[in-house]
Amino acid sequence: MDIHVISYLVLSTVMLFAGVYGFFTRRNLLATLISVELMLNATNIKFAGFNRYLFPGVLEGHFFSLFGIAISAAETAVAIAIMINVYRNVRNIQTDDISDLKG
Repeated sequence: MDIHVISYLVLSTVMLFAGVYGFFTRRNLLATLISVELMLNATNIKFAGFNRYLFPGVLEGHFFSLFGIAISAAETAVAIAIMINVYRNVRNIQTDDISDLKG
């Protein structure tokens, strides 16, 4: 069973638009972070899908995807640390309440 490149593009486009929608409509910092992760994973799927069809013998797209996953993990760790500090100060992680931290 062979999966066409259009299937990868449709899946990654749906994930990208779901991430953009979630980023602009959610007020919770954790939901915003999940939306950003959806967008990053959509690009990883595109890297792997294009690599499979343009250069089937080489693994450059897969290495770009692994590098993207590593960057995403580091970004998530930093973002969760920031969220924990915001929660300690404000007792809420809604984006409307972050303006209260201005000194």
